[in-house]
Amino acid sequence: MASLRKRSTAVAAGVLTLALVGAGTGPAVADPAIDNPTAALERLTDLSRRSEQTTEAMHNAQIDLDSKLGVQRDAEQRHDADLRLLDDARAAMAQFQPAVDRLTAANYQGGRVNRLFAVMVSDSPQQLLDQMSTLSVLSADTAAQVAKYKAASDDAAAAEEASRTSADEARTATEHARSISDDLQRTQSDLQSQIADVTQAFAALTSAEKATLAGSVFPAGYDPAIVLQGLVPGSNASALQAALTQVGKPYVWGATGPDGYDCSGLMVWAYRQIGKELPRSSQAQAAGGTPVRKEDLQPGDLVIFYSDASHVGMYAGNGNIVHASTFGVPVKVAPLDAYPFYGARRY
Repeated sequence: MASLRKRSTAVAAGVLTLALVGAGTGPAVADPAIDNPTAALERLTDLSRRSEQTTEAMHNAQIDLDSKLGVQRDAEQRHDADLRLLDDARAAMAQFQPAVDRLTAANYQGGRVNRLFAVMVSDSPQQLLDQMSTLSVLSADTAAQVAKYKAASDDAAAAEEASRTSADEARTATEHARSISDDLQRTQSDLQSQIADVTQAFAALTSAEKATLAGSVFPAGYDPAIVLQGLVPGSNASALQAALTQVGKPYVWGATGPDGYDCSGLMVWAYRQIGKELPRSSQAQAAGGTPVRKEDLQPGDLVIFYSDASHVGMYAGNGNIVHASTFGVPVKVAPLDAYPFYGARRY
């Protein structure tokens, strides 16, 4: 499908597949907007419901993958920065190393037998450096170089530890992203199989059944012109106005318009027309914005349905929503109470 784009990176090869099959395996619910459906319509509705769950879970997985890839990029950038700091610290050590080497060699060769020699046989190089920097026998210039060497050594040790930590974080982030991508890739065929089942079931319907499925794009007594009168320009009602212009467009899995939509794709498109960017999945849309009680709904609010938040529409006034419901049904206005209410959000 044209709307299911491919990622170019290897770690994100499965960007357009489903993260978790389980997210779409809950009990399917027949579309309550269809009264007295035939067995063929019931089967189509069941298959369509499952494919919608899979599609929205796919979008949610894509959001998760994008987030993991962002964490990976950040971790890799931190690791690169830590490596640069380590290189700088080692370069500083190299700058002062000759002076320290000459001082050490002179004392071990008997150039001096004094407190400095005693220091030179200290238990560890670090102990040696700690004590050398305080010895009065050192000239000011030599002491300064030893102190700078010690500071560079400390910086190098800290940078090396930071580099190890950031490398581990980058490796973990890459593994997480690859795991999600692999899950997506493995389940892409499942979604395609579901789509094939839906389209096959739809093709088996009679003309009368297809007409029953599609229904009317507006419920009885709903006049969009009247609903839009008096709404505040520039408010989220403008998103509703945009969504209503798409009534009659087809349902298309993974699509965000302008020729077709899935449920969350219609919300993304409508809000984009007023300069607001919504998350791509119904679950993510259900988690964003501000919660709204059912009795406080305003035109343009998002209304989420089903226990897994796998369907979303936009409140269209007078107890209705505008939504892209399922394959074979155009974008339409339908009663809000025809679907199991999950929650509502205002953006």
